[in-house]
Amino acid sequence: MTLHLKKPLAVFDLETTGTDIVDDRIIEISIVKMLPNNTQKSKTLLINPGMPIPTASSIIHGIYDEDVKDAPTFKQVAKDLSEFFKGCDLGGFSIIRFDVPILVEEFLRVDVDFDLKNKQLVDAQRIFHLMEKRNLSAAYKYYCNKNLDNAHSAEADTMATLEIIQAQVERYEGQAVMDNLGKELGIVENNVQSLANITHSNMVDLAGRLVLNTENVAVFNFGKYRGKPIVEILKKEPQYYDWIMNGRFPRDTKRKLTEIKLRTFNQ
Repeated sequence: MTLHLKKPLAVFDLETTGTDIVDDRIIEISIVKMLPNNTQKSKTLLINPGMPIPTASSIIHGIYDEDVKDAPTFKQVAKDLSEFFKGCDLGGFSIIRFDVPILVEEFLRVDVDFDLKNKQLVDAQRIFHLMEKRNLSAAYKYYCNKNLDNAHSAEADTMATLEIIQAQVERYEGQAVMDNLGKELGIVENNVQSLANITHSNMVDLAGRLVLNTENVAVFNFGKYRGKPIVEILKKEPQYYDWIMNGRFPRDTKRKLTEIKLRTFNQ
């Protein structure tokens, strides 16, 4: 079908040096602009980020330092990009959470106006998550092709979950499981240890406030030190530990943080 448009819709996607909206940079942008008359214009650019591209990121998108060394910087293409987006609404997959914030940050960094006030944002991921539910009833229907009667009864939910786990093993056994960064979490096998390794993944504490990064180093997963090694922060700012211990954090998080601290300073 064709979209009914009153103004152009610019659907875009970014590849970046990482996932930090403030510190990371765009290295590729691709835009397809659908016009109200259903014709399309497109633009794809490689961009020199002015910083090394981490290998972990390059493995995901396939763009390395060598690929962008002769590409223009964002500052050099910002005005042309702003003009290409002019008068358009914006569309993409997960753009509200990531692509739009980092794109706006890049424009602001080089003092080029990119006003969102008159732009509507259409996020395909948001529609997907709203329309294709990821609750127990949906999983039961997907994996077992059954309707979950008496949902939210503990017994019915428990029996359905057991059937789902069995169906998941049958469907995925022998397949590798990858996280969003392309890291392999394990192989689905018909044993509890394998399934636990995959589902618990990189969490250090049960709340996910402390996690392991791609180098298997424990890092904070919240706040101003998100992504920073826990040991490094505890040494640099010991009062941060006290702030967490006195704050409204789960007891398990506090216990795991204390274990890391004791291991670090008792070496």
